[in-house]
Amino acid sequence: MSITPIKDTRSLMLSAFVSDDSNGQANILTIMNQTHSELFICIFCCYQQGLSISPVKLDTHVDNFGFPFVTTDAFCNIEPTCNATHITISRPKNLLEIHSHLYLPIHKLLLNKRDFDVDLTLCISCLFGGYNNVLQFVQTIETYKLLGVEHVVIYNNSCGPDLEKVLRSYKEDGILEIIPWPIDHFLKPSKGWNHEVHSGEVHYYGQQATLNDCIHRNRQRSKYVILTDADEIIMPYQHSSLNELMTKLQQNNPHVVAFIFWAHVFSKEITRGSERFDFPEWRNVPGVNILRHIHKEPLKWWVNNNSKMIVDPRKVMQASVHIVHKIDGKSFWVPRDLAIVMHTAKPKRPELGIEKLIKDSKIWDYAERLIPNVNKVLHKAGILKWEKKEKR
Repeated sequence: MSITPIKDTRSLMLSAFVSDDSNGQANILTIMNQTHSELFICIFCCYQQGLSISPVKLDTHVDNFGFPFVTTDAFCNIEPTCNATHITISRPKNLLEIHSHLYLPIHKLLLNKRDFDVDLTLCISCLFGGYNNVLQFVQTIETYKLLGVEHVVIYNNSCGPDLEKVLRSYKEDGILEIIPWPIDHFLKPSKGWNHEVHSGEVHYYGQQATLNDCIHRNRQRSKYVILTDADEIIMPYQHSSLNELMTKLQQNNPHVVAFIFWAHVFSKEITRGSERFDFPEWRNVPGVNILRHIHKEPLKWWVNNNSKMIVDPRKVMQASVHIVHKIDGKSFWVPRDLAIVMHTAKPKRPELGIEKLIKDSKIWDYAERLIPNVNKVLHKAGILKWEKKEKR
């Protein structure tokens, strides 16, 4: 289970971790109501040793976007004699009801002196609302693969039938890990980020919680974790891959653990100059063709602009959607001539005519390899059918 309720409360446990540098302290990632202060205890299952009890120390994440239920770290000390395998959080009054609790497995992370399984993991949070933007999703994943991504994690609340086929295909290939995310079974999720505008109890289907959960899950496995949405790509401009970009950035900034990239909206309403990528076989595939949208909006320097990140998962303790809050190191805003976030979506500034947008066709550098790779995925998933050539 990716979401486990705490008995007799509306608070939720997501995952539990102990690392070899945590001094015997377990970290349980939770979603809790910040408006209700309550005492909790941890119950540990100790291998062949029974149970162990420990008080909980809560650390609420800074960004809550105005919503009552927020991402919260729960810390519990483990007795030195307890070889803990599972854990749960309980109200003190429920302590004696041990067998009625739901327990999480404890993931034990070996972070010191260990080689990584992969260099780059992509974390995509919260597919919801029957999300079925198939073409853009496949183009995004295939572009990231060309840029060096080896592992993708997706939190899936709800997606459309065509995208379901694509996800299944990627999972069979071994690149994709799908984490079910039934947050709406427990809380009323918001479909937007602003509590004053969008109703709900938790921000954007628990987006912040999924990002932090993904960081935790990949601390041991991956050198870097990319935190973007399904319609975004961190695109390097002076390097052929994200691996090369990150190597250079890390060499020049050895104490940086969170690299933040400016996000530009590429208007999906404008297709001028991209007619050669209007392939007939893609017209019936649900979703946006990012090769057709090469005009980006300039940033507004007098307002907050969106951003996304690539982080060292061992050094980030608390991350929000656009920035980090608790890290063991420094953060760094990557210059836009090195890389940006390509966000191909509905324009944020529709009042701008094409003459005020910036043409940026960097994605075309990958088109020759990208197009056949996309077609291969769509064919395997049964979205496209192979055309039989007529015999002459």
